[in-house]
Amino acid sequence: MTIETIEDKAAPIRATGPVAATHGPLDLVAGQWPVLAFVACAVMLGAAHAFETFGKLAPCLLCLKQREVYWVTGAVALVTVVLTRTAWADRVRKPLILLIGLGFLYGAGLATYHAGAEWKWWPGPAACAAGGAASADDLVAMLKGVKIAAPSCEKAVWIFLGLSMAGWNALISLGLAVVSFFAGLRPKAA
Repeated sequence: MTIETIEDKAAPIRATGPVAATHGPLDLVAGQWPVLAFVACAVMLGAAHAFETFGKLAPCLLCLKQREVYWVTGAVALVTVVLTRTAWADRVRKPLILLIGLGFLYGAGLATYHAGAEWKWWPGPAACAAGGAASADDLVAMLKGVKIAAPSCEKAVWIFLGLSMAGWNALISLGLAVVSFFAGLRPKAA
């Protein structure tokens, strides 16, 4: 094959115009965000339950409230996944993804409030002022009907790189909210 032969074959290809744009990683994340948001909620809930089960770190009232946010946001993400595969996809996708973003943003605010209470920047809720962790004896007592105080929301029981679990949750939730708003406001890729 000679150079002239290659040029003859390349000319029709050049005449067809530019190659169709490929989807970049941001388009892929935005396009699959409801699935990724659902997975993120499941991972965060799994991590929280692992800390409780294997790390023996009993959750306080605010910890449980933060989990509720992931349960609700995960449910909205799952509904979004289902509805975006229906005839209503074009109408519901953007509002539901923005609703997912609001869920994550609320979770970031709640986690920031919890972290601030741990750092004594402000008081935690009165219902959270107990102390200690539940032991096996406490669980037996609960089965017998004795009321056991929940752990205090104002004491961080686990710190990594200077942040408690609530602090890490605030950062992660804020990041998930930003990605949700990005995915919801990004024009749909062709």
